Amino acid sequence: QVHVVESGGGLVQAGDSLRLSCAASGGTVSRYAMGWFRQAPGQDREFVAARHWTASNTYYADSVKGRFTMSRDDAKNTVYLQMNSLIPEDTAVYYCSAGSNVFRSPTPWDYWGQGTQVTISS
Repeated sequence: QVHVVESGGGLVQAGDSLRLSCAASGGTVSRYAMGWFRQAPGQDREFVAARHWTASNTYYADSVKGRFTMSRDDAKNTVYLQMNSLIPEDTAVYYCSAGSNVFRSPTPWDYWGQGTQVTISS
């Protein structure tokens, strides 16, 4: 079983950057795919980015492609989401997930963090 904890959210202005962290523990994290999702008030949880821990390919939602970058630090068992050129539409609770494979739907993912709030002011 994998335990994931997000951090790094906050309130920033449009155009600014934020980096979210997701620390994984409790299992062989290299066996898992890791994902980032977000959920705005009144909306469904939506896919942001995901990758297998050991893979070189990362998948992004069209809405964040070119602005967000997902990376990992093997020594810290941590994945990051670097978010640049933030816009108000990026405002949401951001969740880290772990699972057996990369899915753009949130349903098949096995493990979730508690979420971290990201708010972008215009």
